[in-house]
Amino acid sequence: MMQRIGYVIFDNDGLLLDTEPFYTRAHEVVAARFGKVFDWTVKSRMIGLRAEDSARVMIESLGIPLSVPEYLEARQGMLDELFPGAEPLPGAVRLSRHLHRHGIPMAVATSSNRRHFDLKITRHREWFRIFSSVVTGDDPEVGRGKPAPDIFLLAARNLGADPERCLVFEDSPAGVAAARAAGMYVVAVPDPHMEESAYGAAHQVLRSLVDLDLPAWGLPPLGEEEE
Repeated sequence: MMQRIGYVIFDNDGLLLDTEPFYTRAHEVVAARFGKVFDWTVKSRMIGLRAEDSARVMIESLGIPLSVPEYLEARQGMLDELFPGAEPLPGAVRLSRHLHRHGIPMAVATSSNRRHFDLKITRHREWFRIFSSVVTGDDPEVGRGKPAPDIFLLAARNLGADPERCLVFEDSPAGVAAARAAGMYVVAVPDPHMEESAYGAAHQVLRSLVDLDLPAWGLPPLGEEEE
């Protein structure tokens, strides 16, 4: 069954690039302005969502007296300053470059908007050129955000791929649900703060991309020179 994998789709935030601490910091600062405390009980329900959807969860969970647009504006300056410093997560560059060398078509499907995505890859543009397609949450063809399957279905369409031949890498429960709803295989790589029980729908759960067994998915193994 898994030998039919021919395409790979990656989430970005918390999967390829270590940007989640930036979001956490911005949320903490805004919450503190109103005497509120932002922690992982709230963060766990926001991770993987589009900006508007995550802001709504934040506002409703902590009783922040702002509208969604006001909340997004309040955190904007901090994120704009932090995003260009994003670094790859362990195994991300090695894995994606290996798949690219072996001719495996790849896409990025991120809930982030295009402007934020471009800031995050400021120092990594050469690396991200290996991805055949990048779909962002504000793409007009993405009607609904994760956990709906829209973004992954569009990524597959851009790759010319059948969904059942796609393997998705995700760090959020919403992303796992979206990939499953799209009819794809999905490997979850959760943040250590997240409860593993939230990823029961994933076909596999890993601590890091470094732990991935490629041949188990019918994909070419890493050579010693790539370790």
